[in-house]
Amino acid sequence: MNERFMLRALELASLGRGHVSPNPMVGCVIIHGPESDEPNAEPRIIGEGWHQRYGDWHAEVNAIRSVRPEDAHLLTESTVYVTLEPCSHWGKTPPCADLLIENRVKRVICCNDDPNPLVAGQGFAKLRAAGITVGTGVMAEQGRDLNARFFTFFERKRPYIILKWAETADGFIAGEQGTPVKISGELAHRLVHRWRSEEDAIMVGTNTARLDNPRLNTRLWPIQAGPLQTGFNKNPTRIVIDNQLSLDQTLNLFDGSQPTIVYHQRPLSFVPERHNVSYSFAPQDAGPLLVHLMQDLHQRRIQSVLVEGGTTLLKSFMEAGLWDEMRVFRSPTMLGGGRLADAIKAPAVRGNLISREKVGEDELTIYKNSPGN
Repeated sequence: MNERFMLRALELASLGRGHVSPNPMVGCVIIHGPESDEPNAEPRIIGEGWHQRYGDWHAEVNAIRSVRPEDAHLLTESTVYVTLEPCSHWGKTPPCADLLIENRVKRVICCNDDPNPLVAGQGFAKLRAAGITVGTGVMAEQGRDLNARFFTFFERKRPYIILKWAETADGFIAGEQGTPVKISGELAHRLVHRWRSEEDAIMVGTNTARLDNPRLNTRLWPIQAGPLQTGFNKNPTRIVIDNQLSLDQTLNLFDGSQPTIVYHQRPLSFVPERHNVSYSFAPQDAGPLLVHLMQDLHQRRIQSVLVEGGTTLLKSFMEAGLWDEMRVFRSPTMLGGGRLADAIKAPAVRGNLISREKVGEDELTIYKNSPGN
């Protein structure tokens, strides 16, 4: 199998990041010609596409549609490289497996089986029953990494959790008694806003909400010109843990500008009503709050959460083993100045180091959780 075509399909799939959830990112490349292990092989790409936006056409449809009319007759002798098993069911669009069968493609090569029970091998079964050769497992690790959120959601029944914070060179995350301190630079701030646009939800705890009064939106990540321009910035669903519902309702989190979920453990005789704000009660005798939170978010079909809380909230996810990725900015700034007595220490990093790079004057390190947690 020619991995360079699958690599191209993976590159195309990544263009859908932040636009297709709760669907997976999928890319598709259609080639005609001999495979690379044959003498004088010169395969040619005749079509390609990706899933651009939730509710729109899937990658296979866009790839088929991109084939020029004069090349349409080549489909019956072509190989389709697609990053995930073609769907076999009706959703917002028709089954992609049926489309490939209708066009009588010769072969379909995939990275991964689809973990969604609505598909789960049925797409491959349809293709094989129609006489189409199917190959799987090509660049499977890269395919799973691309759609880590999608696989985590279906296999672990919870969202993909990203812990993010910025710390000073001397290891602090906030000033005296949690007082906000500017730590990372402007480039890091802009990058974080891009991350927010790529995830389904963003979370903070009570103290961060009260002391920082964050908006948790994507105002620093401008609308991009081009075919994917939407006319608005994509803001994540905001999540705040407020056990006793003690937060001031004039905080930015409650301004109704984007969907917001408040998790609490205070029994109420009535459910508060605020525009774009919902409340979720977690009984204290029903187990750990984070377990309830994971279950509820799974039911809401939220596949990823960027946790920007303070040390207490971040540590609670670490101690519960409920995290998948850790993104840490370290600034050259020292807190110092006689303000260390009550300053808040940053959590200790853990997991497997994936990358380290400079973002402006800051250093960004990314860690991933070890399998089995």
